[in-house]
Amino acid sequence: MYRILIVDDEIRIREVIREYGILYGYEVFEADEGYKAVEMVRENDYDCIILDIMMPNLDGYNTCKKIKEIKNIPIIMLSARNQEDDKLYGFELGIDDYVSKPFSPKELMARVKVVIERNNPRKPDVITVDGIRIDDEGHEVTVDGQKAHLTNKEYELLLYLVNNINKAVSRETLLEKIWGFDSDSGDRTVDTHIKMLRKHIGAYGSRIVTVRGVGYKFEKV
Repeated sequence: MYRILIVDDEIRIREVIREYGILYGYEVFEADEGYKAVEMVRENDYDCIILDIMMPNLDGYNTCKKIKEIKNIPIIMLSARNQEDDKLYGFELGIDDYVSKPFSPKELMARVKVVIERNNPRKPDVITVDGIRIDDEGHEVTVDGQKAHLTNKEYELLLYLVNNINKAVSRETLLEKIWGFDSDSGDRTVDTHIKMLRKHIGAYGSRIVTVRGVGYKFEKV
């Protein structure tokens, strides 16, 4: 679920955007002033920030500058000011879009969707690496045209390694991403599943290379 942060000192504006954000399937967070937003960005990740310009203490422009120093998060700026210079200055700061108040909540959500998708390109549902074909929508793997019977964890391991092709991935990372925990004793879990995965993808099992002292990588020649 994508996460959006609303930064506006007007509670009614935040309420309206929150209501529509939830309706459109987003996880919504709020800040009523700029300094709080900067701290929230420092501690959390968001997929889009909806940022008002006219706020006390720290205005939207300076909030944007501070946020961009920390993380490159897409920003849609809100303002009752509709001057061309205001818009141009916002774009110079690196905002992705500018919406004038009063605004249509539906139009704002449409703009949020475009900005998020632009910054989070959708991975293809079907990934092909040589003779291995991974159909992520169908949750199915074929090897040289024959269906490979993988367990869920073996499938997730293969998908993660292929999505990070030619990159060494530590056992700790695999434990966290696939099993959701980190433990020294979990190394054996990873090794056992890698062994079975190699077996189930046949001749391509040798593409899963052990990286000494690190973990594994899927090697594409």
